[in-house]
Order: sequence, then C-alpha cells, then structure tokens
Amino acid sequence: MSSSASPDTGLNLTVADTQAIDDCWNRIGIHGDKSCPLLAEHIHCRNCAVYSAAATRLLDRYALQQEDRHPGASTQADDEVATRSLLMFRLGEEWLGIATRCLVEVAPLQPIHSLPHQRSRALLGVANVRGALVACLSLVELLGLDSSGGGASGGRIMPRMLIIAAQDGPVVVPVDEVDGIHAIDERTLKAASASGTQASARYTQGVLPFKGRSLRWLDETQLLSAVTRSLS
Repeated sequence: MSSSASPDTGLNLTVADTQAIDDCWNRIGIHGDKSCPLLAEHIHCRNCAVYSAAATRLLDRYALQQEDRHPGASTQADDEVATRSLLMFRLGEEWLGIATRCLVEVAPLQPIHSLPHQRSRALLGVANVRGALVACLSLVELLGLDSSGGGASGGRIMPRMLIIAAQDGPVVVPVDEVDGIHAIDERTLKAASASGTQASARYTQGVLPFKGRSLRWLDETQLLSAVTRSLS
C-alpha cells in the first residue's frame, strides 16, 4: 500500500547514499552469494562491525545534509481543496493521523538492527528496505506516548512500517496497525485545530472523531523537525 508519492522517489536518497558505501551485505553477505569470509564467524551481517559502521555513516549523512539543505517550495495547494488525505494508524491504544504528503509508503514490518552508541532514545536502529539501510525511529518515544498499553490484537491486525519523507531522506517508523488513507473535510480539520483540544500534546494539531473514537491529528511539520533532530 502506497501513498500518491512514488515509493522509489522517496527512497532514492537513501539508495544513493547506500551505493556510495560498500554494501557488501548485498554482494557477498547474507543478501548476496554468502561468500564473505567473515560470515562464518558472525552468522549474520547485522552482527558484523562493517555493517554497523555503514549504518553509522548513513546516519552521518543525514546530519551532514542538514547543513546543506535547500528550502523548497513544499507548500502545496492542500489548503485550497475541500478535503485533505490523512493516513490513520495505531500506536498502542492511541489512534493517530498524519498527512499523506509526507508519506512515501506503508511497508511490511522489517527486522530492526540496533546500533552501538545510539544518538537518541527515539532512534531504534536501521532497517533494510529493499537493500537500502534506512534509519528507524520510535514514534512512541517522539510523541511521549504510553508504551505499556498493548491496544488491539488479533490475527487480522498486522504491524507495519511507515516510510516517511523526512527533510534529509526517508526514515521508517514501526506502527501497530494501519487503518488506511481517509479524505477528511477541511472544515473538520479547521474545527479540530481551533478547538485547542490536546493543544499541549506533543506535535499535535487537534483531535478528530474517527469511527467512534478520538484520533490525534499530528502536525507533520513539527514532527518532521523532531525526526531531523533525532538523527543529528
């Protein structure tokens, strides 16, 4: 399931960065022909210092790109249309919505490989997305949510990863469930923003009624800025 943006477009930055690094795990490692002499010792590439060093260099690239950012005309005519598209997803017991314009793709859950010397509590590690190393962040940590609540469970509920187009390249965030993309009336959004409900909640524009429950509408600008800071 993808948003209107092309998945490959959002991943190009990370793929290019990965190509600049010797991605031996894709050539001779666990995802390649398995001819690496270190594979017998480490069993899996994620246990190898070369893999960890490559992931660390990738995170360095996120930080360096912040110094050479080109402010773009990213403001679109969303405010001029009658509806706005939000992706609805769940973390624990809380439902949230985020604008699809910052979403690259909804992907299956991938293993997250932790890194030594994590740069922030929100940084979980890196995930391998179609051969590219992508930084993985915890929205639970960024949003200050209660991590103890399990929320809904069942055979039809599938945890997913959201690939988000941050300023300096895509990042992935694991979520417990994705409901889908919904077109929300602009008047509903304006009313939620003006109500001041949960105004003190972190990176939140307002609260919307959604399928008999309350949904927290995230401020994507503030959230993406927090994502950038977590990668610095």
